[in-house]
This record gives sequence, C-alpha cells and structure tokens, in this order.
Amino acid sequence: MTGQEIREALDRARVLPSKQLGQNFLTDPNMARWIVSQLEISPDDTVVEVGPGTGSLTEHVLGKAKRVVLVEFDARLAAELRERFRDRDDVEVHHADGAKFDRRTLFKHRPVKFLGNLPYSSGGAIMKNMLCRPHPFSRAVIMLQKEVIDRLSAQPGVKDYGILSLRMQVDWEITPLRVVPPEAFYPRPSIDSAVAVLTPRVEAGEPTFDLHLFDELVRRGFSQRRKQLGKQLPDSPSWREVAEKLGWPTTTRGEELDLAKWITLTREYDLHPLKDKPQKDGEIFDVVDENDVPVGTATRAEVHAKNLIHRAVHVMVLNRNGDLYLQKRSRLKDMNPGVWDSSVSGHLDAGEDYLQAAARELGEEIGIHGAEPDALQRIATVKPSAGTGWEHIHVFLTRHTGPVNFPAAEVESIMPFPIAEIKVWMAACPGDFSPAFRILFRESGL
Repeated sequence: MTGQEIREALDRARVLPSKQLGQNFLTDPNMARWIVSQLEISPDDTVVEVGPGTGSLTEHVLGKAKRVVLVEFDARLAAELRERFRDRDDVEVHHADGAKFDRRTLFKHRPVKFLGNLPYSSGGAIMKNMLCRPHPFSRAVIMLQKEVIDRLSAQPGVKDYGILSLRMQVDWEITPLRVVPPEAFYPRPSIDSAVAVLTPRVEAGEPTFDLHLFDELVRRGFSQRRKQLGKQLPDSPSWREVAEKLGWPTTTRGEELDLAKWITLTREYDLHPLKDKPQKDGEIFDVVDENDVPVGTATRAEVHAKNLIHRAVHVMVLNRNGDLYLQKRSRLKDMNPGVWDSSVSGHLDAGEDYLQAAARELGEEIGIHGAEPDALQRIATVKPSAGTGWEHIHVFLTRHTGPVNFPAAEVESIMPFPIAEIKVWMAACPGDFSPAFRILFRESGL
C-alpha cells in the first residue's frame, strides 16, 4: 500500500493516528514486501500478524500462506480489515490486544509464523505474551524501534544487555536485519525503527533448566545491575560456594554473564531432586499379562526394549476454569520426547498400586503433594497396545487451583488448554501429541 492508499484507509476508518497507541503506519510498499519475504512463508503456514493496521504488510502475505490471522487493537481498523477481507475464507480478523491475546488458540494452526510491525508503546508486552515459551511459532519477523531491537540482540559488555535480552534469547536466536528510517512511516516517528528475524534457539546438547527459576534469577541479577551477584541471589546455596565451584570471581555482576552462564547458574540454584533425571533405566517394574496379572519383574530399560507388558498411570488435571493442563515432554525423555502429553504420567513401581502411583506422580511431576485418594477420580482404564507402549493404563481426573512446579529434566513446559481447543488441535495436528495421550484423551470422555 502506498502512503496515499494508507491515508484513504485511515479516513474510511475515521482513524487519526494516536501517538499514545504507538500508531505509525508503514507507507513504503517495497519495504513492506521485503519485510514479509523474511518470513519465508510456505503454503502450509499460518501467519499471525499483530498490529496489521491498514494491512500494508498483510497484502504481501495473502495467497502465500494457508491462513492469515490478524490481531488488531483499534476497533475501527479491525472493522475496516473485516470489510476489506470479507470475501476471503483464509483470513480471520480479531479485535484484540496482542498483549492479552490467547495464544493457546493458535496451536491448532501449526505450522505458525509471527509477523508484526509492533506498536512502540506495547511491543514488549506483546512479545512477552506471544513469543515466550510455550508458543506455537517456528519463525518470527518483527519491526520495533531500533533501540528495542538493539536490546533484544545485545550481548554482555554493552549497556543494552539486560533482562529483555535474556528473556528473549533464552527461546530465540535474534538477528537484526535492517534499519527503517522515519520517512517510511505515517506519521513520521522521531526515531529509527529496525527489523529483526527470530528463529527458535537450538538446545541440542545443552542441559535442561528451570525456566521460571532462570527468569527469577535474571530479575534479581539486574534489579541493580552494578551490584555484585552475591548480594542479589537467594541465600541457598551459598553464592561463595557456587562461584568457587564454577570458577567465577565472587565479584561477578549479572551484566557480565552470557546466556550460557545464566543457564549454568540457574542449574546450580535449582534444588529439585529430579532436575537431572528424566528417567532411571534401573527402575524395577512389575511385568504383567494381558489381564494385568503380575508374572515377574524387569527394569525400565528391559520392558521398553522388549515391549513387555507393564503398568502406568495418567492424571488429567483441570484448573479452576475447567482447562486441562498439558505437559510438553522434555527432549531428554526416552519415549516420545518433545511432544504434548497428559498433565501427569508415569509407571508403577514394583508392588505399587495405581492410586498410589497417581498420587506419587502428581507430587514428582507437577508439585501437587499429598493428594487425598478421594480427590482422584478414576475415569478410564485402557488395555495394552503398541499405541500405549504396551502398558495397562489407569486414567485419573483431579482438580487443582494452585501453582504447579515441575522438574526441567522431565517436563519442558506446562500450560492449561480449553478442552475444546485440544480436540480441534489434535484433529489438525495429531503428531503434536504422544500416541498414548491421543488414545487416553478419547477414552477419558473429556
């Protein structure tokens, strides 16, 4: 769209650009075309654009992606976009705040890519909501004020390096691409903008770590950035002992540590007993027959290697809204790494019954300790098959209104999803879920 076309669209929508809302509309069609090209759209992609405004980027997405989801905060512009694209069944327009938009509704559209000429006033909040783990995006292209792009990609030793840098770099490789001058916008901002491409950070070979603890330590470490870390970190373990173990000076400041060292520090302060143990091959399980009668025992490694029939539990945990917690399995798991699964799952130890195992796994996997037997409702039993990993499985249901806490070695992420969303997502992207969960979710009748 040219500058004249954008002004005409704003006139039709009766919109006077708001400085408070950070409304600066890109008027350079060549720049818009180039920005969209950096998204590397494939025909199977869904593109989610936040802050489409008059659609100057959108018009270069149409016809390239399978679906386009537009999230526009200004009600008048959202109405104008709905009218403009009313005859297209591949475009959906949401009048919503990108900083509060429910990203859980986007998983069913995978593969998904993110595009945004983000408002100066709320770009940080939008990125926190849409691009922080767990998210459905495989690539993102964003435009923001240049000073923010500089902060996103900053490394130790420069003043731009801080909390925002680490919060984004923990999930994304951030590559600044190009500066966009003020004259490319209407109205003209007083500062330069910049475009960056974000690609998921590859974690191969890297130890797992607790993302929530990482965020807490980073906030502590930069609360007064010139202070030494020892004066800002938790009391236990002792900072002096940690520094000595890692070979760091006790005078180290947070601004001196790169991402890898912040992850190392997080692991040192993680006191969870299972932080390094996604599974133990030497665990002893009961081996049972098709009727669930014990016929012997074997190690975890043996039952999986030989496809011996054994026992397991899954627990479906609902929050106060009736949403079902799903866990994304750690990439270190020996079975089905990196896919979505029940809230809690695990094997029965030798001699353990199903209810005992369900209560134990609730504590070990998501920190719900001391669950009373009457709080666990058995809702399904499933016979062993290849799809269940040759397990007799009992499925339980419970409700939980408090926080959850999980070991990073076992669980990458946890998020509660509306059950209706899970059903549509599973139908569209069955490979996102473990084979057992697909069976159990159907059998549970949720």
